[in-house]
Amino acid sequence: MFKKLGVSVIATLFFAGCSSVPLEPTEISNKAKQYDAPKEGMAGLYIYRDSMLGSALKKDVWVNDNCVGETAPKVFFYTEVEGGKKHKLSTESEFSPNDLFLETEAGKHYFVEQYIKMGVMVGGANLELVSEDKGKKAIKPLKLAIQGTCSK
Repeated sequence: MFKKLGVSVIATLFFAGCSSVPLEPTEISNKAKQYDAPKEGMAGLYIYRDSMLGSALKKDVWVNDNCVGETAPKVFFYTEVEGGKKHKLSTESEFSPNDLFLETEAGKHYFVEQYIKMGVMVGGANLELVSEDKGKKAIKPLKLAIQGTCSK
């Protein structure tokens, strides 16, 4: 009985905590939400995390093995990648990174949701390509995180 209660309390604390990452100023965040066309030959890539599940966890995100940054709840990143190419997006998970491969077209925006999932020891993360409408709606209340800092 006490063992089950202890596990429940630990799980609740694990998923109820809150972490944060450094954020860009509001003006830069709002500019990214205007969805201006990417630079010539490039595609825009929005990676976001809007769920509060696993809010105590920060999870790294990479594009083509380059650090984009560390996510926390209610943040997004914007970066540009070459159009007309296949790109590897990765996020750290419990035992090994989870990858999403995305073929991009120059001039378009792509929206990728990072979500936290239950794990054996600690929560894992995964990535999912979502529609432009869903992505824009999800990003509207979020804040732009500063790029370039990963834990690994």
